[in-house]
Amino acid sequence: MINEITIKTGKRNEFVDITQEVSELISAHGVKEGFVILYVPHTTAGITINEHADPSVKRDILNKLEELVPPHEGYTHMEGNADSHIKATLVGNTLTIPISGGRLVLGTWQGIFFCEFDGPRTRKLIVKVVGED
Repeated sequence: MINEITIKTGKRNEFVDITQEVSELISAHGVKEGFVILYVPHTTAGITINEHADPSVKRDILNKLEELVPPHEGYTHMEGNADSHIKATLVGNTLTIPISGGRLVLGTWQGIFFCEFDGPRTRKLIVKVVGED
């Protein structure tokens, strides 16, 4: 079964911690062993795993992406959001995470982040939980 998580973003560029929402979906499915596939069906957003204990990490990542891919850099894309497409391509749009003992297999400091590069918007994340109870 495929599920969707709705994510409302409030800034043009931001990381939204969605670890809890994904964990709740896994619990609702009752899967004890398996994996979860997360897919972002947007061309100006992405998904990643990184540290979620210290908020300065996501700020540093966003700042570096802005430095590497600044807006208004003479891009040919006419909508004015070419930098958003490039950032989404660099970050990626899918993750596969193992599930063991009914929980996401993440490192101690890891969290799952929806990455907005063209907000604020209402976005969706496609979630497929696969496994057995």
